[in-house]
Amino acid sequence: MKCVGFKHSNIYVYGKGLEKTSLSVEDGKIKKIDNALEDKELLELDDKYIVLPGFVDKHTHGANSADFMNPSKEKIRLILSAIAKEGTTSCLATTMTQSKENISLSLETIADYIEEKPSGVEILGIHLEGPFISPKHAGAQPLKYIIPCDIKAFDSFNEKAKNHIKQVTLAVEENGLDLVKHLKTKGIVASLGHTDCTYEEAVDAIHQGATSVSHMFNAMRGLHHRNAGTVGAGLLEDNLNCELICDLIHVSKPVVQLLYKNKGSSNMCLITDAMEAKWMPDGDYQLGGQKVIVKHGEARLEDGTLAGSTLKMNDAISNFMQATGASLIDAVDLATINPARCLHIEDRKGSIEVGKDADFVVVDKDLNVYMTICRGEVVYSKL
Repeated sequence: MKCVGFKHSNIYVYGKGLEKTSLSVEDGKIKKIDNALEDKELLELDDKYIVLPGFVDKHTHGANSADFMNPSKEKIRLILSAIAKEGTTSCLATTMTQSKENISLSLETIADYIEEKPSGVEILGIHLEGPFISPKHAGAQPLKYIIPCDIKAFDSFNEKAKNHIKQVTLAVEENGLDLVKHLKTKGIVASLGHTDCTYEEAVDAIHQGATSVSHMFNAMRGLHHRNAGTVGAGLLEDNLNCELICDLIHVSKPVVQLLYKNKGSSNMCLITDAMEAKWMPDGDYQLGGQKVIVKHGEARLEDGTLAGSTLKMNDAISNFMQATGASLIDAVDLATINPARCLHIEDRKGSIEVGKDADFVVVDKDLNVYMTICRGEVVYSKL
């Protein structure tokens, strides 16, 4: 179903905040924002609803019993149809540490799906999380497949991915400076994660082009009073945009507050880092060939290690507001324009502005999702 726009509705217009206004959509783009629009086909929403830009999740592994590491096109569609229900309109399909053969097969399938340019929730590209990580901070990544950073290995992966890799999580101390520099020349985000790097090594990585920290605080060298570590670099360095899993399980409320106080509303991104159990009941699942037990919404390996999340993006925004007292606008920016800027796609994603993709999510004041629209197509609705 096509969406032609909204009439006299509460809309978050970028740079202006929430406004009672109208907007029109044409050919999947925002054509006009003007309260004088009177097209009878425009959808006029009740005052309880708010139109926000569609959410951008740049770190998600799966949902709805499907995982990007074991994808078929049918499984990819299962993931995308599920995350549409939480207001996500675009994402990076995130892989994980596995054998080179398994990673390559995953990359090929995801790339083929992207190349078909289907309608619906858009896969913006691929986030390669591993295998270039530290064994000391593997988290839920299988140790036996971890390898040092290697440009030739990366180029082989990117060839399989038809150059659709947009972000790489890596441990820069594992021979990674040259890879960071290489990624920068290709316009790919180098993100520090699953790393034991010191503060000084992190700063060296910034000088070579690193711009991001993957799931800040989780699976990395922490803050110590004699070495600020990866966490200290994330808190101090303005050139690093910090991802945050705001399920209040991976990171506590005071630590969420600490990050927000240091980074503000412009230099961090909310992510879900979700796995296949999202939108599914508690039970036993898989992540990278490992058994994951989900109980009360917490996903853990058999040894108790956190293994991704079951977090929904609208809940991440709500949790962030609850933890920090941030306004709706500031919190929404962390899931929209900030990840778009981090990925260098803010010219078409991340905010409601004329000329950008018509990606919207309609919510109520409690951030319950009622409608999701991707490039002018309604992909989920309960209105």
